[in-house]
Parts: sequence; C-alpha cells; structure tokens
Amino acid sequence: MEAQGLYFGHGTANGIDEACWMVSHVMALPPDFPDTVFDQPLDETLRAKLDALCLSRIQTRKPLAYLIGQAWFAGLLLEVSDAALVPRSPMAEVILGNALPWFDFHQARRVLDVGTGSGAIALAMAHHWPQVSVDAVDISPEALALAERNINRLGLASRVSLHLSDVYEALSQQRFDVILANPPYVPVPSMENLPEEYRHEPSLGLVAGDSGLDVTIRLVTEASSHLEDGGVLICEVGEAAEAFDEWALARRLEIVWLEFEHGGDGVFLVTKDALLTSLAAPK
Repeated sequence: MEAQGLYFGHGTANGIDEACWMVSHVMALPPDFPDTVFDQPLDETLRAKLDALCLSRIQTRKPLAYLIGQAWFAGLLLEVSDAALVPRSPMAEVILGNALPWFDFHQARRVLDVGTGSGAIALAMAHHWPQVSVDAVDISPEALALAERNINRLGLASRVSLHLSDVYEALSQQRFDVILANPPYVPVPSMENLPEEYRHEPSLGLVAGDSGLDVTIRLVTEASSHLEDGGVLICEVGEAAEAFDEWALARRLEIVWLEFEHGGDGVFLVTKDALLTSLAAPK
C-alpha cells in the first residue's frame, strides 16, 4: 500500500496500522487484538479475502472504512458510507474526558452535536455519559439516515434525537450544556491539493468557503443563544485553526486550544461567558 502511494488519514496514520485494520476485519477481530494473533496462520479463504481487500484499496483509492462499511470511533463500531465523512475526529478524546479541567461532562444533561454525519460523536457522547440526552443535527438527509441506523443498532434511540437542520435553524430556542461540532473546514483552494481518498467523501462535509470558516463562524456567533449558563462550545476546525485564531483575536474572544495524547489538533473550547463578553466588547 505504501509503495502504491496510498494516503492514510481516515482512521489510520500509516500502512502498518491500515494493514492491521484490514487483517482484523477479515478475521472478525477487534482493532486492539492481542499480539498473539500475529502468529496465527490464515487459511486460503481468509488470504483471498485479504488480498482482494488490499487490491481494492489500491485500485479505488477509497478509504478502507468505505470498502468494509464500518469504522471504530471512541470504542464503538459504526456503519459508515459515502453519505458522511469517515469518523476520525480527535473529538473522541474530548468525549472520553480530555475537556477537563475546562468542563466537567458529569455536569452535562443536554448535549448538541452539530454536523453529526454517521452519528459518531453523538453516539459516543451518549454511550460514555449515560446521564446525558443528545440532539444531533445535519443538513444531509442521507447522513441522517445513516446515523439513524447506527443509533438503532447501538440501542440508543431513547437518548439520541436526530434533526434535519442547517446548524441551529431547526432548534428554535433550545439550550444545551455542551455543543460539540465537527463542521466543514477545508478552504476551497485546499480542495485541489487533497489526496484522492478525500474525493470519495461528500464535499458537503469538507468545504467551507475560501477561508474554511463559513460554518464555524455561524456556529460561534449564534452559540450563546443555544447554551445554558456555564455551557461550552467545543469545535474542530482542523487546518483552518490559524484563520480562526486570527478571527477570534480580532473580536477579543477568549478560546482554549485542546491538546491530545493520541494525535490531532485544531479543536477549541469556548465558554458562553466568553462569547457574551466578546459580543458586548466595543468594536
């Protein structure tokens, strides 16, 4: 795979990890299988399946998750399709507790996931924090259909609600303790330079204007109206992080950039108080 110039960025970071994912899928093993599995021989049937999967990955340049129709996120196995981006956000670490000490998820009761796609962030939040109810919105009916299948399969339909909405439009005056968002953030000029693997993902989930901030600015400027007192917005902006930092600085908006143990960056946290202070500041 490396010799053929594949790009690894949809759940793995290199060819070895992707090969392990392929093998674990073919052998019906969890991704964190023990080292003893490496000594286990593959019969001819499994070898043929592995060879075919590897060849398809090389020939199509599709992300492996699309080829096998599934991906892991925050310990959950999800159905995936090209109706939504492949789940891969460092937001998984946030959900598992990496937002501390800026916010204690134990205090949260209502959570909003904006741009839910396959439902990964919403489902991870509901699974790991059983005291919360989650509302999840997306602008794509196809993505919401995929998310609904994941919700039902994981048995979380009583605690995760889906809404067809462009950011906050369908939410009226509802308020939440936490808003989580992984919006589109790729600048239009950058699309031409993305590896071919990204071309198989819906552009609706990737592109966000010339600066990459079209959706993020809406998320931030309207967030205070949808946050409870003491609430926070946690948002991923990826490669648009520098542009957003400049935008926030110009508006005296205090944000916190989160750090991750397992890779990833470009995720900020902002409190409702900081949003209100920024809005009230003289321009």
